[in-house]
Amino acid sequence: MRRVSTALLLALAPSAALAEGTMPQMDFANPLTLDQVGWMAVILVVLYLLLSRWGLPEIGKVLEHRAGVIAKDLAAARAAKVEADQAVAQLNATIAQARAAAQAEVAKAVADAKADAAAKAAALASQLEAKLAESEARIDAARAAALAAIKPVAAEAASSILLKLTGSQPAEDKLAQRLDDALAARKAA
Repeated sequence: MRRVSTALLLALAPSAALAEGTMPQMDFANPLTLDQVGWMAVILVVLYLLLSRWGLPEIGKVLEHRAGVIAKDLAAARAAKVEADQAVAQLNATIAQARAAAQAEVAKAVADAKADAAAKAAALASQLEAKLAESEARIDAARAAALAAIKPVAAEAASSILLKLTGSQPAEDKLAQRLDDALAARKAA
């Protein structure tokens, strides 16, 4: 106990080292400084042994475990990326197939519509041709009937005009021949 109190007094009392301008922590003449340095060495050795034998291996285990977890997560991420890339490629292929099928269906529908329209147009054209032929036949019949109706009227009118102009009755066969020629010329024009 006396030694501790002496050490305390020496530590608290201004020493000659202070007078010399040195730091009191570096005054090795003081027994308290030597005790502090000794305890510091003991604490450092104990800390070194604790850290080297127990602390650092535990930290190493944690770091190795963490590196393993990171490596496993990276491998899982790479595998997931490969699966995602395959899924995207499959999706793109499916979309391309669907697009091609849709375009084929559209092309088929357009071709069917064109064929149907062409068939309807051909049917309508044949109906129109039939109606046109029928109409032309009726027109030709009406023309022939009109010409047939005109011929006696024209023969009578021509006969009466020639009678008034010349005073004589024309021959029937010559008059018929001239009227046929005039009507034929009229048909040609």
